[in-house]
Amino acid sequence: MKLIKFFAVLFLTAVVSSCNSQGITKKSLDTEIDSLSYAIGMDVARNVQTNVSEMDKDLFLQGFKSVLDSTDLLINKEDVQGILSAYFQKKQQLDKEKQQADAIAQAEEQFNDVKVAGEKFLEENKTKEGVKVTESGLQYLVMKEGTGEKPTAASKVRVHYHGTLIDGTVFDSSVERGEPTEFGVTQVIKGWTEGLQLMPVGSKYKFFIPQDLAYGFQQRGEKIKPFSALVFEVELIDIVQ
Repeated sequence: MKLIKFFAVLFLTAVVSSCNSQGITKKSLDTEIDSLSYAIGMDVARNVQTNVSEMDKDLFLQGFKSVLDSTDLLINKEDVQGILSAYFQKKQQLDKEKQQADAIAQAEEQFNDVKVAGEKFLEENKTKEGVKVTESGLQYLVMKEGTGEKPTAASKVRVHYHGTLIDGTVFDSSVERGEPTEFGVTQVIKGWTEGLQLMPVGSKYKFFIPQDLAYGFQQRGEKIKPFSALVFEVELIDIVQ
């Protein structure tokens, strides 16, 4: 629907531009329709600038006239939709990436102390006895080694867990609730997805998870601030499926 509206805007732009190229210009708005017409022109211009600010007006008008005259087409009609779709998909992706980059920059400025504290904690923690570090940066400590199977990325598991910040603040705990929880191995943060696949059923591990394997620049609830490193004690009770 938005795309249809946009092309309607482009059509109106062509009409207005075509008329202006023929030297039709009014200096005053004498009637209600005059004001309405001018307002529509202003609105069209704003829409075009918002959607395709870099558009070449001359080529736009040339393409518009070529279709009306059915002559001198520089692009096959069958290729038009593909070109438009590719452009707007790319534009949407670039806009999304820019928004995310802006959000990360803002979070880094506001929560840099949290990020630095997490990095310092993990740097010191990896030297402690029994702590192992994977290639991704995930740190873990085997509290109890089970003898069962290890889950895969396709598995659904039942676990007990106790989650804290690096200062010991509890933010979530199935242990305190007294009820294990079930979820797919890939339905959780990256640190969990990786760590669970290291654990045989019956194991209890302690995960020390860097912020980029947790929630990154995103805030989670009141306690997990952007760039927080997280600590979990996880007991793998069973592989459900």
